[in-house]
Amino acid sequence: MAMFSIKGMRGFLASSTGVTCAAALALPLAPPAAAATASSAPPVTSPTARPEAYAPGATQSLPLAPVARDRAPGAAEQGLRRRDVRHFSLVGVVWDSPATELHGRVEVRTRATATGTWSGWRELETHNADHAADPGSPESASGRVRGGTAPLWVGESDGVEVRVRAENAPGRARSAPPAAPLPTGLRLELVDPGEGAPPPGDRAARSGAEPSVLPARPALPARSAHPARQRAAPHAGPRPSITTRRGWGADEKLREKGFVYTKKVKTAFVHHSATGNNYRCSQAPSVIRGIYRYHVKSTGWRDLGYNFLVDKCGHIYEGRAGGVSKPVLGAHTLGFNANSMGIAVLGTYSSQKPSAAALKAIARLTAWKVGLYGGNPRGKTYLKSGGGNLYPKGRKVRLNVISGHRDGFATNCPGQQLYAKLGTARAKAAAYQGR
Repeated sequence: MAMFSIKGMRGFLASSTGVTCAAALALPLAPPAAAATASSAPPVTSPTARPEAYAPGATQSLPLAPVARDRAPGAAEQGLRRRDVRHFSLVGVVWDSPATELHGRVEVRTRATATGTWSGWRELETHNADHAADPGSPESASGRVRGGTAPLWVGESDGVEVRVRAENAPGRARSAPPAAPLPTGLRLELVDPGEGAPPPGDRAARSGAEPSVLPARPALPARSAHPARQRAAPHAGPRPSITTRRGWGADEKLREKGFVYTKKVKTAFVHHSATGNNYRCSQAPSVIRGIYRYHVKSTGWRDLGYNFLVDKCGHIYEGRAGGVSKPVLGAHTLGFNANSMGIAVLGTYSSQKPSAAALKAIARLTAWKVGLYGGNPRGKTYLKSGGGNLYPKGRKVRLNVISGHRDGFATNCPGQQLYAKLGTARAKAAAYQGR
Protein backbone atom coordinates (compact mmCIF):
# COMPACT_ATOMS: atom_id res chain seq x y z
CA MET A 1 0.00 0.00 0.00
CA ALA A 2 1.38 3.36 -1.01
CA MET A 3 0.30 5.06 2.18
CA PHE A 4 2.80 3.20 4.29
CA SER A 5 5.91 4.94 2.95
CA ILE A 6 6.13 7.64 5.57
CA LYS A 7 7.13 11.03 4.19
CA GLY A 8 9.67 13.10 6.02
CA MET A 9 8.49 16.60 5.12
CA ARG A 10 5.75 18.34 7.09
CA GLY A 11 4.21 20.65 4.54
CA PHE A 12 1.51 18.31 3.40
CA LEU A 13 -0.45 17.96 6.63
CA ALA A 14 -4.17 18.93 6.94
CA SER A 15 -7.07 18.95 9.55
CA SER A 16 -9.55 16.25 11.02
CA THR A 17 -12.49 14.22 13.38
CA GLY A 18 -11.34 10.89 11.93
CA VAL A 19 -7.95 9.51 13.36
CA THR A 20 -1.51 11.47 9.94
CA CYS A 21 3.04 11.94 9.08
CA ALA A 22 5.22 14.80 10.28
CA ALA A 23 8.90 15.73 10.61
CA ALA A 24 10.46 17.18 13.73
CA LEU A 25 11.33 20.62 12.42
CA ALA A 26 10.45 23.43 14.81
CA LEU A 27 10.48 27.20 14.41
CA PRO A 28 11.84 29.30 17.29
CA LEU A 29 8.35 30.44 18.30
CA ALA A 30 8.14 28.99 21.81
CA PRO A 31 5.67 30.75 24.15
CA PRO A 32 6.91 32.54 27.29
CA ALA A 33 8.30 30.03 29.79
CA ALA A 34 5.91 31.19 32.49
CA ALA A 35 2.88 30.33 30.38
CA ALA A 36 3.85 26.93 29.02
CA THR A 37 5.44 23.66 29.95
CA ALA A 38 6.36 20.86 27.57
CA SER A 39 6.51 17.15 28.25
CA SER A 40 9.26 15.43 26.26
CA ALA A 41 9.52 18.44 23.92
CA PRO A 42 12.49 18.41 21.51
CA PRO A 43 14.97 21.29 21.42
CA VAL A 44 14.24 24.08 18.97
CA THR A 45 16.25 23.60 15.79
CA SER A 46 16.92 25.50 12.61
CA PRO A 47 14.05 25.22 10.08
CA THR A 48 16.56 23.95 7.53
CA ALA A 49 18.00 21.20 9.73
CA ARG A 50 17.09 17.57 9.08
CA PRO A 51 17.25 14.93 11.83
CA GLU A 52 19.43 11.90 11.25
CA ALA A 53 16.77 9.51 12.64
CA TYR A 54 13.00 9.76 12.93
CA ALA A 55 11.68 12.16 15.55
CA PRO A 56 9.56 10.52 18.27
CA GLY A 57 7.28 13.56 18.63
CA ALA A 58 6.54 15.93 21.51
CA THR A 59 3.69 17.43 23.56
CA GLN A 60 3.29 21.03 24.70
CA SER A 61 1.02 21.36 27.73
CA LEU A 62 -0.32 24.88 28.34
CA PRO A 63 -2.45 25.81 31.39
CA LEU A 64 -5.71 27.64 30.70
CA ALA A 65 -6.67 30.72 32.70
CA PRO A 66 -9.99 32.36 33.61
CA VAL A 67 -11.06 35.17 31.32
CA ALA A 68 -10.63 38.71 32.62
CA ARG A 69 -14.21 39.10 33.86
CA ASP A 70 -14.30 35.78 35.73
CA ARG A 71 -11.24 35.14 37.93
CA ALA A 72 -12.72 32.67 40.43
CA PRO A 73 -11.39 29.09 40.69
CA GLY A 74 -13.36 26.81 38.36
CA ALA A 75 -14.45 29.90 36.45
CA ALA A 76 -17.22 29.41 33.91
CA GLU A 77 -15.01 30.74 31.09
CA GLN A 78 -11.36 29.89 30.61
CA GLY A 79 -9.00 30.08 27.69
CA LEU A 80 -5.68 30.94 26.15
CA ARG A 81 -5.11 34.04 24.05
CA ARG A 82 -3.71 33.73 20.55
CA ARG A 83 -0.01 32.88 20.68
CA ASP A 84 2.95 31.44 18.80
CA VAL A 85 3.97 27.89 19.75
CA ARG A 86 6.22 25.12 18.51
CA HIS A 87 4.90 22.99 15.67
CA PHE A 88 1.97 20.65 16.40
CA SER A 89 -0.70 18.85 14.40
CA LEU A 90 -3.22 17.54 16.95
CA VAL A 91 -4.88 19.39 19.83
CA GLY A 92 -6.97 18.45 22.87
CA VAL A 93 -7.95 19.76 26.30
CA VAL A 94 -7.43 17.76 29.52
CA TRP A 95 -8.26 18.31 33.20
CA ASP A 96 -7.40 16.81 36.58
CA SER A 97 -10.08 14.23 37.31
CA PRO A 98 -11.44 11.67 34.80
CA ALA A 99 -14.55 11.40 36.99
CA THR A 100 -15.41 15.08 36.41
CA GLU A 101 -17.52 15.84 33.35
CA LEU A 102 -17.01 18.97 31.31
CA HIS A 103 -20.43 20.43 30.64
CA GLY A 104 -19.80 23.12 28.09
CA ARG A 105 -18.16 24.02 24.82
CA VAL A 106 -14.46 23.73 23.91
CA GLU A 107 -13.27 25.57 20.79
CA VAL A 108 -9.87 26.16 19.21
CA ARG A 109 -8.48 28.00 16.24
CA THR A 110 -5.04 27.42 14.83
CA ARG A 111 -2.54 28.95 12.42
CA ALA A 112 -1.33 26.80 9.52
CA THR A 113 2.46 26.65 9.27
CA ALA A 114 2.47 26.50 5.47
CA THR A 115 0.29 29.56 4.83
CA GLY A 116 0.30 31.57 8.06
CA THR A 117 -3.51 31.81 7.94
CA TRP A 118 -5.77 31.26 10.94
CA SER A 119 -8.64 28.80 10.88
CA GLY A 120 -12.13 29.55 12.10
CA TRP A 121 -13.23 28.32 15.53
CA ARG A 122 -13.57 24.53 15.65
CA GLU A 123 -15.27 22.56 18.41
CA LEU A 124 -13.66 19.66 20.25
CA GLU A 125 -15.89 16.76 21.24
CA THR A 126 -16.03 16.33 25.02
CA HIS A 127 -15.56 12.65 25.83
CA ASN A 128 -16.70 12.83 29.45
CA ALA A 129 -15.03 9.48 30.21
CA ASP A 130 -16.93 7.39 27.65
CA HIS A 131 -13.63 6.21 26.11
CA ALA A 132 -11.69 4.84 29.07
CA ALA A 133 -10.52 1.83 31.03
CA ASP A 134 -13.20 0.13 33.14
CA PRO A 135 -13.80 1.45 36.68
CA GLY A 136 -11.59 -0.23 39.27
CA SER A 137 -9.16 -1.66 36.70
CA PRO A 138 -5.41 -1.21 37.31
CA GLU A 139 -5.24 1.18 34.35
CA SER A 140 -8.00 3.45 35.65
CA ALA A 141 -6.60 3.32 39.19
CA SER A 142 -3.03 4.18 38.20
CA GLY A 143 -3.28 7.76 39.50
CA ARG A 144 -2.09 9.12 36.16
CA VAL A 145 -5.43 9.21 34.32
CA ARG A 146 -7.01 12.57 33.50
CA GLY A 147 -10.25 13.72 31.94
CA GLY A 148 -10.05 14.95 28.36
CA THR A 149 -11.80 15.94 25.17
CA ALA A 150 -11.43 14.01 21.95
CA PRO A 151 -8.29 15.20 20.15
CA LEU A 152 -8.70 17.20 16.94
CA TRP A 153 -6.37 16.85 13.93
CA VAL A 154 -5.61 20.35 12.64
CA GLY A 155 -2.54 19.74 10.48
CA GLU A 156 0.87 21.37 10.70
CA SER A 157 0.36 24.47 12.87
CA ASP A 158 2.43 26.97 14.87
CA GLY A 159 -0.20 29.22 16.47
CA VAL A 160 -3.20 28.54 18.69
CA GLU A 161 -6.07 30.13 20.62
CA VAL A 162 -8.60 28.30 22.81
CA ARG A 163 -11.77 29.09 24.72
CA VAL A 164 -13.75 26.88 27.09
CA ARG A 165 -17.19 28.01 28.17
CA ALA A 166 -19.39 26.23 30.68
CA GLU A 167 -23.05 25.62 29.94
CA ASN A 168 -25.08 28.70 30.91
CA ALA A 169 -21.93 30.82 31.26
CA PRO A 170 -22.25 34.65 31.20
CA GLY A 171 -24.33 35.77 28.27
CA ARG A 172 -27.14 33.35 29.17
CA ALA A 173 -30.72 34.41 29.62
CA ARG A 174 -31.52 35.82 33.06
CA SER A 175 -33.90 32.94 33.73
CA ALA A 176 -31.20 30.31 33.03
CA PRO A 177 -29.72 28.33 35.94
CA PRO A 178 -26.25 29.24 37.22
CA ALA A 179 -23.31 27.98 35.20
CA ALA A 180 -21.72 24.75 36.39
CA PRO A 181 -18.05 25.21 37.25
CA LEU A 182 -15.51 23.94 34.78
CA PRO A 183 -13.20 21.08 35.83
CA THR A 184 -10.03 22.03 37.65
CA GLY A 185 -6.62 21.84 36.01
CA LEU A 186 -7.68 22.63 32.44
CA ARG A 187 -4.72 22.39 30.05
CA LEU A 188 -4.33 22.66 26.31
CA GLU A 189 -2.35 19.75 24.82
CA LEU A 190 -0.55 20.39 21.52
CA VAL A 191 0.79 17.17 20.00
CA ASP A 192 3.55 16.87 17.43
CA PRO A 193 3.28 13.24 16.20
CA GLY A 194 6.82 13.19 14.81
CA GLU A 195 7.95 11.21 11.80
CA GLY A 196 7.30 7.54 11.25
CA ALA A 197 10.10 5.03 11.72
CA PRO A 198 12.11 4.16 8.59
CA PRO A 199 10.78 1.11 6.70
CA PRO A 200 12.28 -2.07 8.19
CA GLY A 201 13.17 -3.62 4.80
CA ASP A 202 15.11 -6.85 4.49
CA ARG A 203 17.13 -6.13 7.63
CA ALA A 204 14.03 -6.46 9.83
CA ALA A 205 12.95 -9.62 8.04
CA ARG A 206 16.38 -11.21 8.57
CA SER A 207 16.40 -10.23 12.25
CA GLY A 208 12.93 -11.59 12.87
CA ALA A 209 11.50 -8.15 13.71
CA GLU A 210 7.81 -7.44 13.20
CA PRO A 211 7.08 -6.39 9.60
CA SER A 212 5.44 -3.06 8.81
CA VAL A 213 2.38 -4.71 7.26
CA LEU A 214 0.84 -8.08 8.00
CA PRO A 215 -0.39 -9.27 4.59
CA ALA A 216 -3.87 -10.64 4.13
CA ARG A 217 -4.18 -14.34 4.84
CA PRO A 218 -6.84 -16.69 3.42
CA ALA A 219 -9.25 -18.34 5.79
CA LEU A 220 -8.07 -21.69 7.12
CA PRO A 221 -10.27 -24.63 6.10
CA ALA A 222 -12.07 -26.53 8.83
CA ARG A 223 -10.10 -29.51 10.12
CA SER A 224 -11.18 -32.78 8.57
CA ALA A 225 -9.51 -35.21 10.99
CA HIS A 226 -12.64 -35.69 13.02
CA PRO A 227 -16.25 -35.22 11.74
CA ALA A 228 -17.52 -33.79 15.03
CA ARG A 229 -14.64 -31.29 15.20
CA GLN A 230 -15.29 -30.26 11.61
CA ARG A 231 -18.96 -29.58 12.34
CA ALA A 232 -18.05 -27.55 15.44
CA ALA A 233 -15.30 -25.51 13.78
CA PRO A 234 -16.25 -21.82 13.87
CA HIS A 235 -16.63 -19.73 10.75
CA ALA A 236 -13.70 -17.38 10.26
CA GLY A 237 -13.12 -14.84 7.55
CA PRO A 238 -9.65 -14.41 6.05
CA ARG A 239 -7.28 -12.15 7.93
CA PRO A 240 -7.13 -8.77 6.17
CA SER A 241 -3.95 -6.80 5.54
CA ILE A 242 -3.03 -4.90 8.74
CA THR A 243 -0.45 -2.16 9.21
CA THR A 244 1.45 -3.00 12.39
CA ARG A 245 2.54 -0.58 15.09
CA ARG A 246 6.00 -0.63 13.53
CA GLY A 247 4.38 0.27 10.21
CA TRP A 248 2.68 3.43 11.51
CA GLY A 249 5.71 4.43 13.58
CA ALA A 250 4.71 3.76 17.20
CA ASP A 251 7.31 4.88 19.73
CA GLU A 252 7.20 1.84 21.99
CA LYS A 253 9.00 3.69 24.79
CA LEU A 254 5.88 5.78 25.41
CA ARG A 255 3.57 2.99 26.57
CA GLU A 256 3.74 0.81 29.67
CA LYS A 257 5.77 -2.35 29.32
CA GLY A 258 4.04 -5.68 28.95
CA PHE A 259 0.57 -6.53 27.72
CA VAL A 260 -2.83 -7.10 29.32
CA TYR A 261 -5.29 -9.64 27.94
CA THR A 262 -8.93 -10.50 28.43
CA LYS A 263 -10.36 -14.01 27.94
CA LYS A 264 -11.87 -13.73 24.46
CA VAL A 265 -13.41 -11.37 21.91
CA LYS A 266 -17.20 -11.63 21.96
CA THR A 267 -18.10 -8.13 20.74
CA ALA A 268 -16.54 -5.53 18.45
CA PHE A 269 -17.40 -1.95 19.43
CA VAL A 270 -17.19 0.52 16.53
CA HIS A 271 -16.12 4.11 17.28
CA HIS A 272 -15.24 7.26 15.42
CA SER A 273 -12.07 9.01 16.53
CA ALA A 274 -13.80 12.43 16.48
CA THR A 275 -10.54 13.93 15.19
CA GLY A 276 -12.12 15.46 12.08
CA ASN A 277 -12.26 14.41 8.44
CA ASN A 278 -9.70 16.80 6.94
CA TYR A 279 -6.87 14.32 6.57
CA ARG A 280 -5.41 12.49 3.60
CA CYS A 281 -5.03 8.74 3.84
CA SER A 282 -1.27 9.16 3.44
CA GLN A 283 -1.43 11.13 6.72
CA ALA A 284 -3.30 8.44 8.66
CA PRO A 285 -0.15 7.01 10.32
CA SER A 286 0.66 10.49 11.62
CA VAL A 287 -2.89 10.95 12.93
CA ILE A 288 -2.58 7.63 14.76
CA ARG A 289 0.79 8.58 16.26
CA GLY A 290 -0.84 11.80 17.49
CA ILE A 291 -3.78 9.95 19.06
CA TYR A 292 -1.36 7.44 20.64
CA ARG A 293 0.72 10.20 22.23
CA TYR A 294 -2.42 12.04 23.40
CA HIS A 295 -3.87 8.88 24.99
CA VAL A 296 -0.63 8.03 26.81
CA LYS A 297 1.07 11.35 27.62
CA SER A 298 -1.96 13.64 27.95
CA THR A 299 -4.74 11.44 29.38
CA GLY A 300 -2.49 8.96 31.21
CA TRP A 301 -3.55 5.65 29.66
CA ARG A 302 -1.12 2.73 29.47
CA ASP A 303 -1.29 2.63 25.64
CA LEU A 304 -3.49 3.64 22.71
CA GLY A 305 -7.09 2.97 23.73
CA TYR A 306 -8.39 1.28 20.56
CA ASN A 307 -7.43 -2.22 19.43
CA PHE A 308 -7.64 -1.31 15.74
CA LEU A 309 -8.05 1.81 13.63
CA VAL A 310 -9.43 2.20 10.09
CA ASP A 311 -8.92 5.16 7.76
CA LYS A 312 -11.37 6.43 5.16
CA CYS A 313 -9.50 4.59 2.39
CA GLY A 314 -10.13 1.28 4.14
CA HIS A 315 -6.64 0.62 5.51
CA ILE A 316 -6.52 -1.20 8.85
CA TYR A 317 -3.98 -0.44 11.60
CA GLU A 318 -2.95 -2.29 14.74
CA GLY A 319 -3.83 -0.28 17.85
CA ARG A 320 -3.04 -1.31 21.44
CA ALA A 321 0.01 -3.55 21.59
CA GLY A 322 -0.15 -7.25 22.36
CA GLY A 323 -0.79 -9.05 19.07
CA VAL A 324 -3.47 -8.55 16.43
CA SER A 325 -4.94 -12.06 16.85
CA LYS A 326 -4.97 -12.00 20.67
CA PRO A 327 -7.72 -10.70 23.01
CA VAL A 328 -5.88 -7.53 24.06
CA LEU A 329 -7.68 -5.54 26.77
CA GLY A 330 -8.31 -2.02 25.48
CA ALA A 331 -9.65 1.26 26.90
CA HIS A 332 -12.35 2.18 24.39
CA THR A 333 -15.82 1.49 25.84
CA LEU A 334 -16.06 2.27 29.54
CA GLY A 335 -17.75 -0.65 31.27
CA PHE A 336 -17.34 -3.12 28.41
CA ASN A 337 -13.64 -3.43 27.63
CA ALA A 338 -13.43 -7.02 28.90
CA ASN A 339 -14.07 -9.68 26.23
CA SER A 340 -14.44 -7.08 23.50
CA MET A 341 -12.35 -5.09 21.03
CA GLY A 342 -12.56 -1.47 19.89
CA ILE A 343 -12.32 -0.33 16.27
CA ALA A 344 -12.00 3.41 15.63
CA VAL A 345 -12.72 4.84 12.20
CA LEU A 346 -10.55 7.93 11.77
CA GLY A 347 -12.88 10.88 11.36
CA THR A 348 -16.11 12.39 12.69
CA TYR A 349 -19.32 10.83 11.47
CA SER A 350 -22.09 12.73 13.21
CA SER A 351 -23.18 14.34 9.93
CA GLN A 352 -20.75 12.92 7.34
CA LYS A 353 -21.29 9.42 6.00
CA PRO A 354 -18.45 6.89 6.29
CA SER A 355 -16.83 5.70 3.08
CA ALA A 356 -17.68 2.36 1.52
CA ALA A 357 -14.01 1.43 1.90
CA ALA A 358 -14.11 2.01 5.66
CA LEU A 359 -17.26 -0.11 6.04
CA LYS A 360 -15.66 -2.90 4.02
CA ALA A 361 -12.59 -2.77 6.26
CA ILE A 362 -14.76 -3.02 9.40
CA ALA A 363 -16.49 -6.03 7.88
CA ARG A 364 -13.26 -7.79 6.89
CA LEU A 365 -11.64 -7.12 10.26
CA THR A 366 -14.60 -8.30 12.35
CA ALA A 367 -15.26 -11.35 10.15
CA TRP A 368 -11.73 -12.49 10.91
CA LYS A 369 -11.29 -11.42 14.54
CA VAL A 370 -14.64 -12.42 16.04
CA GLY A 371 -14.50 -15.55 13.86
CA LEU A 372 -11.37 -16.61 15.72
CA TYR A 373 -13.55 -16.83 18.82
CA GLY A 374 -16.62 -18.37 17.17
CA GLY A 375 -18.59 -15.13 16.78
CA ASN A 376 -21.34 -14.58 14.20
CA PRO A 377 -21.25 -10.93 13.01
CA ARG A 378 -25.04 -10.98 12.63
CA GLY A 379 -25.56 -12.53 16.04
CA LYS A 380 -26.06 -11.42 19.63
CA THR A 381 -23.98 -12.07 22.72
CA TYR A 382 -23.82 -11.16 26.41
CA LEU A 383 -21.23 -9.03 28.18
CA LYS A 384 -21.07 -8.23 31.89
CA SER A 385 -20.97 -4.51 32.61
CA GLY A 386 -17.97 -3.18 34.47
CA GLY A 387 -19.92 -0.04 35.38
CA GLY A 388 -21.00 2.94 33.30
CA ASN A 389 -23.83 5.40 32.72
CA LEU A 390 -26.20 2.94 31.00
CA TYR A 391 -25.76 -0.30 32.92
CA PRO A 392 -24.74 -0.88 36.56
CA LYS A 393 -21.70 -2.96 37.36
CA GLY A 394 -22.34 -6.68 37.18
CA ARG A 395 -25.38 -6.60 34.89
CA LYS A 396 -25.33 -8.98 31.93
CA VAL A 397 -26.22 -7.02 28.80
CA ARG A 398 -27.35 -8.47 25.47
CA LEU A 399 -25.46 -6.79 22.61
CA ASN A 400 -24.87 -7.20 18.92
CA VAL A 401 -21.61 -8.96 18.12
CA ILE A 402 -20.84 -5.82 16.09
CA SER A 403 -22.07 -2.92 18.22
CA GLY A 404 -21.67 0.84 18.22
CA HIS A 405 -20.04 2.56 21.18
CA ARG A 406 -23.40 4.10 22.12
CA ASP A 407 -24.84 0.61 22.70
CA GLY A 408 -22.69 0.30 25.83
CA PHE A 409 -22.48 3.94 26.96
CA ALA A 410 -24.66 7.02 26.56
CA THR A 411 -22.60 8.89 23.95
CA ASN A 412 -22.83 10.24 20.40
CA CYS A 413 -20.01 7.92 19.31
CA PRO A 414 -19.62 6.52 16.64
CA GLY A 415 -21.68 9.32 15.14
CA GLN A 416 -25.19 8.86 13.74
CA GLN A 417 -24.05 8.38 10.14
CA LEU A 418 -21.60 5.59 10.99
CA TYR A 419 -23.97 3.98 13.49
CA ALA A 420 -26.67 3.81 10.82
CA LYS A 421 -24.33 1.77 8.58
CA LEU A 422 -23.45 -0.95 11.10
CA GLY A 423 -26.16 -3.21 9.69
CA THR A 424 -24.34 -3.11 6.35
CA ALA A 425 -21.06 -3.99 8.09
CA ARG A 426 -22.70 -6.94 9.87
CA ALA A 427 -24.10 -8.34 6.63
CA LYS A 428 -20.76 -7.98 4.81
CA ALA A 429 -18.86 -9.56 7.69
CA ALA A 430 -21.21 -12.53 7.78
CA ALA A 431 -20.72 -12.99 4.03
CA TYR A 432 -16.93 -12.97 4.49
CA GLN A 433 -17.44 -15.78 7.02
CA GLY A 434 -19.42 -17.74 4.47
CA ARG A 435 -22.71 -17.44 6.35
